[in-house]
Amino acid sequence: MTQEIKGTLNGHGLQIGIVVSRFNEFVTSRLLSGALKALATHGVCEEDITVIWVPGSFELAPTARKMATGKRHPNAIVCLGAVIKGETDHYYHVANEAARGIGAVANDSNIPIIFGVLTTNDTSQALARAGGDMGNRGYDSILTALEMVNLNKILDH
Repeated sequence: MTQEIKGTLNGHGLQIGIVVSRFNEFVTSRLLSGALKALATHGVCEEDITVIWVPGSFELAPTARKMATGKRHPNAIVCLGAVIKGETDHYYHVANEAARGIGAVANDSNIPIIFGVLTTNDTSQALARAGGDMGNRGYDSILTALEMVNLNKILDH
């Protein structure tokens, strides 16, 4: 018989870190609101949530690394940002480096590091994914974090 192992969305007793970009704050603040709603819905106490604002999506990874390696690291860290394509190639560099950096931190960490960075062609796509008709990726990123923390607990025992 096949054994299936799944994580739950139980957030009781968990400490969660969120690193969020100020650049495109009109989008990232909505992602953060969705993330905080998900945490409240799934039982994470307000005092167990740490939110760190950074200038832009490029700064998400080094801040997540510092948080993950600190003495009081959380059970998971969610990185939230919004990189919206403009008229120059800057979009590609920031989006690629944010993804690469967050991925590297995730691979090096003993805790889940979640990529919650929107990379969209325009503002309307970003807003649609930050609480609009496409849902809220901040909320979804928290669900991923909770599931992975609880899955790791099972796998560690």
